[in-house]
Amino acid sequence: MILVAGSYIAVTALLDAINRSARINRRKVNQPRTNRHSSHSGWSWWYLLFLIQFVAVLWPPFYNSVEPSWAGIPFFYWYQLLWIIIGAILTGIVYFATET
Repeated sequence: MILVAGSYIAVTALLDAINRSARINRRKVNQPRTNRHSSHSGWSWWYLLFLIQFVAVLWPPFYNSVEPSWAGIPFFYWYQLLWIIIGAILTGIVYFATET
């Protein structure tokens, strides 16, 4: 359940970023180009931060263990809960870094 929630948040943020860049590109199609090098392609290296959270959460051998436990919670569960918070932080970083 936690894995699905964290992945859902990351996928929604990624789709939002893609839609936002598509809207920007559609606006630029209607505008004449004055400087070819100043146009934004819709892609940013910041989007690669999303790969970190996908790999960390969608590859269970990374966290498929009971130890170390934290406050009586097995590692399997608190690792996923921690990635929800980390994923939200990474999504915020990508959002504000790519905002135009």
